[in-house]
Amino acid sequence: MTDKVQLSTTDWVREQTEKILEQGTTDGVEVFDRPVVLFTVIGAKTGLKRYVPLMRVERGGRYAMVGSIGGAPKHPTWYHNVKANPNVIVQDGDKVFQMTAREVHGAERDEWWQAAIEAYPVYSKLQSLTERTIPIFVVE
Repeated sequence: MTDKVQLSTTDWVREQTEKILEQGTTDGVEVFDRPVVLFTVIGAKTGLKRYVPLMRVERGGRYAMVGSIGGAPKHPTWYHNVKANPNVIVQDGDKVFQMTAREVHGAERDEWWQAAIEAYPVYSKLQSLTERTIPIFVVE
């Protein structure tokens, strides 16, 4: 792993990330009027740090990373990075945690899916736009 960082090539994602990094907090940074959490993952091929701002889905100090990517037919790039390198950094507000992600399935996924829909009801529509099951990682 390197200390070098690769920011997103997607303008709005990069702008969100830059705002969080400038402020030192995720507070006040939202997507569709919903709070976000900033995850730092390690690129599977490059070893570079990559920032991933996602909707805040939290339960009891555990977080969900929901791979909806707008209902696209394929998983987001960060999915493959987290599969290869499950150690992630989570920033929620100004608190930063070193945590481990694991993909959930079955009943546990169903529970987290409901939590995700409570946090951001549009997830159910995004699932209807794709044939793949939107993956969820629990970060703890």
